[in-house]
Amino acid sequence: MENFKRSGRFKENNEFVFGIRAVIEAIKAGKDVETIYVQRGVSSELMLELKSLLKGIEVPLHNVPVEKLNRMTQKNHQGVIAVISAVTFQKIEDIIPAIYEKGETPLVLILDGVTDVRNMGAIARTAACAGVHAIVVPTRNSAQINADAIKTSAGALFTIPVCRHANLHKTALFLQECGLQIVACTEKTNDLIYVPDYTVPTAIVMGAEDEGISNDIMRMANYLAKIPMSGEISSLNVSVAAGIILYEAIRQRM
Repeated sequence: MENFKRSGRFKENNEFVFGIRAVIEAIKAGKDVETIYVQRGVSSELMLELKSLLKGIEVPLHNVPVEKLNRMTQKNHQGVIAVISAVTFQKIEDIIPAIYEKGETPLVLILDGVTDVRNMGAIARTAACAGVHAIVVPTRNSAQINADAIKTSAGALFTIPVCRHANLHKTALFLQECGLQIVACTEKTNDLIYVPDYTVPTAIVMGAEDEGISNDIMRMANYLAKIPMSGEISSLNVSVAAGIILYEAIRQRM
């Protein structure tokens, strides 16, 4: 294991493991893997063992050309490099019961397709200040929790639980079954963020700035709510928008 210090996507302090057997053992040892890069066309018994192992866990797998792996390390990577997460991912199924047991009212933030690491860090910082119990992100199409994200969060990503799940729709349904209302922050509604009652158990969904929240989550949400705007620019940075709706929730709860 070593730190990758080249410029580009992998910033300083991103640990990674290379070599098929080493990656297999890292997964079996319980390491939290951010993502795995596999060389296109590589096939072997060990590779089949790795892919079989990955079926039971939620880790993004990317098939890439060998040139990408060679840029990451000059050592014998055997066609596989795993990026180790800087945080330990948790399960929302474990967190929600614990919140209720403490006598608290759950407030969860779901990030649907937020891929910018600095937005991720800024949102986590605000969420930690607002007392959010957990942040839920998808396995794919989500910002890496790397050194940039952690720095932008001012360390908040070390303190607030981050839950990674393969299917956000199923996760949102689970939260509804646990008594949480789903509030989707979107421009595709006439209702403002002041309409929902956030004093009850709530999960707030924020989408990517370009594509917004996925349709399946929009359809099952209990509320669609938008931030009022009157200026010439009709959209907000997602981290700013998250702060606005979170603090409306906190205002009501206080």
